[in-house]
Amino acid sequence: MDKNVIHSYKDLIVWQKGIDLVAAVYDFTKDFPKEEMFGLSSQIKRAAVSLPANIAEGRHRGSRKDFLHFVRIAYASGAELETEIYIAERLRLGNPDKLDKVRKILDEEMKMLHVMIGKLRV
Repeated sequence: MDKNVIHSYKDLIVWQKGIDLVAAVYDFTKDFPKEEMFGLSSQIKRAAVSLPANIAEGRHRGSRKDFLHFVRIAYASGAELETEIYIAERLRLGNPDKLDKVRKILDEEMKMLHVMIGKLRV
């Protein structure tokens, strides 16, 4: 089997990085106060999960145009997550080291999504 052939969305590094992001986000938000469980914590988790979920859904839609649409949605969810992470930082929620890990993975994910959008638009 050729390692360079994409057989599934699971073969996409951008999807794999998205899964890493979700794990880091869940680890970060578990340190939030209990009263935030249904507030910002929940919103952060939903935005994080949306990234790899939209990549997977778009990949299975069958057309390049549909895939591009869902990758753009994932990118928008990344922007939402960036904002929510900034708010959490301003409110001093969670462990700063875990926040840095989330931010690092999210930055890498956003760069990959940006490049992917450019390549799919061609």
